[in-house]
Amino acid sequence: MNNNLDSNYCYSFPAVRGIQAGRPFYIATCPLRIIPKIFNFDEDEVPPELRAQRTLNKSRIPEMVRYLLDNPNDYVFSALTASIAVDVEFTEYSGSQNLGVLRVPMDAQILINDGQHRRKAIEEAIKEKPELGQDNIPVLFFVDEGLEKSQQMFADLNKYAVKPSPSLATLYDHRDQASELARKLASETKPFIGLTEMERSSISTLSNKLFTLSSIKQATRALLSKGPKDSYSEDEKKLATEYWYHVYLNMPDWEMAIEKKVSASHLRQEFIHSHGVGLHALGALGQCLLQNNALDWKKELLKLKKVDWRKTNPEWIQRTMLHGKLSKSLSSIQLTTNFLKIAFELPLTKEEKALEQQVKA
Repeated sequence: MNNNLDSNYCYSFPAVRGIQAGRPFYIATCPLRIIPKIFNFDEDEVPPELRAQRTLNKSRIPEMVRYLLDNPNDYVFSALTASIAVDVEFTEYSGSQNLGVLRVPMDAQILINDGQHRRKAIEEAIKEKPELGQDNIPVLFFVDEGLEKSQQMFADLNKYAVKPSPSLATLYDHRDQASELARKLASETKPFIGLTEMERSSISTLSNKLFTLSSIKQATRALLSKGPKDSYSEDEKKLATEYWYHVYLNMPDWEMAIEKKVSASHLRQEFIHSHGVGLHALGALGQCLLQNNALDWKKELLKLKKVDWRKTNPEWIQRTMLHGKLSKSLSSIQLTTNFLKIAFELPLTKEEKALEQQVKA
């Protein structure tokens, strides 16, 4: 460690020093207001092999900025990881071996290895809400050992990053109203009570669950014609609860599953109504029924009992299956919905008719 820095002007950070793989690293807290000033991200058009980071995906930034602005008293941003291209000075506090002050020359190049989108979001959010600049964010500092080491660091940091499943994200997201409604349906409304996989977004062959929490969320969004960020009125929540319960009343297989007269694994093996694509199509069907004021949607749902839900039904094979397996593609969901609309004698849109022509061809 160089204790005689070339520059007389330094950034000073209270920090904790640690050792990882034989090399020192430093954990510091930095005010958000200085993050854009000291942490650089090379956004120039240079070849990937000469960079230590991916290019900035600017489409991700507005949502992150909105998250900060909408939740100034209740947001969480994880630590940034940065490389310093020069030697630094660490001065220990008296009587403490690894607590002290990290000094970094102001003219040093500090590059973010992980967190460049958070850095940009912080910069944009502070422009709209300057008071956010008083908050702090943890930063993990490494002393840079060259481009190759920085590239390897980026690869290592992202190699084992795994996003939570959509169902788990739905279970834990208490800001999203669609997730809140899905949790309520799963815990309070038949057919979902006791038959919902709350954590995973795929169900194992021998599972005793029929639905995933994420599929309930997506199907209910289709039912109420909602976008990802839309809110839900109390009347809409009640309507969703009522609709799914009346669907349940006209699905004898689901009733037998709840009463333990048939196994969930058997239903999932034989029928499409127990898969996400079928549930989504039922939600889309409901949206059409609810829009048509001339129909009594509750009576219309009686027609569900006449639908052949078996996977061997030729209609599902050409609409819902791909190479012998259920497909979750948008076209498969729409074609599955089309068949239900045809069975219910509901009119198809121009786009839906075009899809039908492809099926016939």
